[in-house]
Amino acid sequence: MAIEQIKMPQLGESVTEGTIEKWLVKPGDHVNKYDALAEVNTDKVTAEVPSSFTGIIKELIANEGDTLAVGEIVCTIETEGGTSASEGIVEVKEAAPEEPTAETVKPAEVQKHAAPVEREKGAKARYSPAVLKISQEHGIDLSLVTGTGNEGRITRKDLLKIVESGEIPVAKVEQEAILTPSTPVATSAPAPKPAPANIPVAVGDIEIPVTGVRKAIAANMLRSKHEAPHAWTMIEVDVTSMVQYRDSIKNEFKQKEGFNVTYFAFFVKAVSQALKEFPMMNSMWAGDKIVQKKDINISIAVATEDALYVPVIKNADEKTIKGIGREVNELASKVRSGKLKSDEMQGGTFTVNNTGSFGSVQSMGIINYPQAAILQVESIVKRPVIMDGGMIAARDMVNLCLSLDHRVLDGLVAGRFLARVKEILENITKENTSVY
Repeated sequence: MAIEQIKMPQLGESVTEGTIEKWLVKPGDHVNKYDALAEVNTDKVTAEVPSSFTGIIKELIANEGDTLAVGEIVCTIETEGGTSASEGIVEVKEAAPEEPTAETVKPAEVQKHAAPVEREKGAKARYSPAVLKISQEHGIDLSLVTGTGNEGRITRKDLLKIVESGEIPVAKVEQEAILTPSTPVATSAPAPKPAPANIPVAVGDIEIPVTGVRKAIAANMLRSKHEAPHAWTMIEVDVTSMVQYRDSIKNEFKQKEGFNVTYFAFFVKAVSQALKEFPMMNSMWAGDKIVQKKDINISIAVATEDALYVPVIKNADEKTIKGIGREVNELASKVRSGKLKSDEMQGGTFTVNNTGSFGSVQSMGIINYPQAAILQVESIVKRPVIMDGGMIAARDMVNLCLSLDHRVLDGLVAGRFLARVKEILENITKENTSVY
């Protein structure tokens, strides 16, 4: 017999942690290899954690609602036969030695007795939503807490232990202010975060539980706004020729291909073409460097009734308008039917959001972290426009709104990029453009 550990998997290239939304098994259950054990939420996707072994569930280490770093133990499984070569196996021996060892201690005890790891001085700390919530509720200064998690990460259990002890660490500046209130103290420490609002609930009010997906969306949006200095710009585009071309082929295209060719496919194609010419727009901030991505993978936002998903069109610059249109249609269908896979949401380098589908004419999007920009395609509106020579004509106009990370991008490259997208779109005609 052997006890095997199931660890939090990496559910994406930039995913560092996941939250156990729901356990699908309980201790004593028999599971086969690849059976789903739990539903996990990250800031990108909801996925299932599969079993790596066949055996009996021994212990659920994490509780529902716990947020764990990639590599942390979520549960243990008792298997039959010899030991596996998998990383992180803990064997159960017949004769226990006098002192507990790594081979005989349960996973929970290993974590309990593990020595805290100090974070590198000056390193930027990253906290899970659960840790931030507990620290805010109890006024804990996280800079004074030594974590026992992976690479010194502060875990939910670390904070609960502090709360139980009653010894809440208070920032040094606050202690000095109590002792000498009349003496100003210089500090670079950030102001304490406000506690969650205490909103009274009246008769008739409806309390809606926050789902794991909504928590993940909130955490990612908050991180993006806190870390990335957002700048915003907008450009107006005359897409009359594009609209006429698309409208002239839409019925024949639908009969031939079985799906609609939408305006959005034209926009995604124009953006992917411009990204090839302005590769800096296809970059990401990485602390001490900027990573300019080779592949042009366009993230698109797809909304359901209660959540927002961002599937990715891989290598969009290599696809035709028809190919992009087919992929947009297929990805949207998978989102709404709950069949979208986690790998279909990974690897995005630039986001194009079709806010115009809701009738919006101007909006400022929050950047899809860790990307450097997001483009909002607004509603196409017919408006009177003064043409060359002073003539007034009814034209199909659209606003393109760009949010950018000012650490990576400056107004010059963003302006030139938008001007190129505008040029491409305004020159789409039946004569010089093919959807195939």
